[in-house]
Amino acid sequence: MLYYQYWSRGFRRFLWFLLGFSVIATLVFLNKTASFDTYIIHIVQSAESPALTSLAKGLSLVGSSSLAISISLLTMALLFFLLKHRLELILFLWVALGSQLLNTMMKLWFHRERPNIHRLIEQAGYSFPSGHSMAAFSLYGVIAYLLWRHLRRHRERFLLILFTVLMTGGIGWSRIYLGVHYPSDVIGGYTASGAWLMLSIALFEAYRNSRKRKSAGTINQADTRR
Repeated sequence: MLYYQYWSRGFRRFLWFLLGFSVIATLVFLNKTASFDTYIIHIVQSAESPALTSLAKGLSLVGSSSLAISISLLTMALLFFLLKHRLELILFLWVALGSQLLNTMMKLWFHRERPNIHRLIEQAGYSFPSGHSMAAFSLYGVIAYLLWRHLRRHRERFLLILFTVLMTGGIGWSRIYLGVHYPSDVIGGYTASGAWLMLSIALFEAYRNSRKRKSAGTINQADTRR
């Protein structure tokens, strides 16, 4: 049985992310984000330069499906063959595949066209929520979660979180800079993926703790019989 007390903290985080996504999705559906989107796009693209364009294209490539698949395959190989973490591998696959499926479904549901203000690259498909932002949040978020428990030093954990935030934020920024996503697309991607990640982690920890309880109960029963 998955006891509520084991996953309430993660579930609360899930609710906060879900609330954030609900708000931004409602505003997008009602077309109430135009002023906000235009303002942020103007700020981001006003700093356009050859160096920033190269950086944005590089970050966008890092968040692309092809590279995300490569990083995922490497992570799965490390989890399965080197670390022998079968359960963590299931969590990783669940988060990554679920995030991709959710993004595809929501894009088809909202049917939001991409911005046509100042595009530096061409991108097909619908706009909301940002697939790059969702993939980055899910991929780097779940990797950070899996690594966090194996890092003991505060400095190592700080660098892990800093890297995760910079990569996730940088990929979202690149999509706005390149003109293929509205800022609300990126925020929607972050909140949707955050909700999925938090719910997945909460269920994972609940299941793992329930297994520990069963194992402890079995050991106690064996000691009692002796």
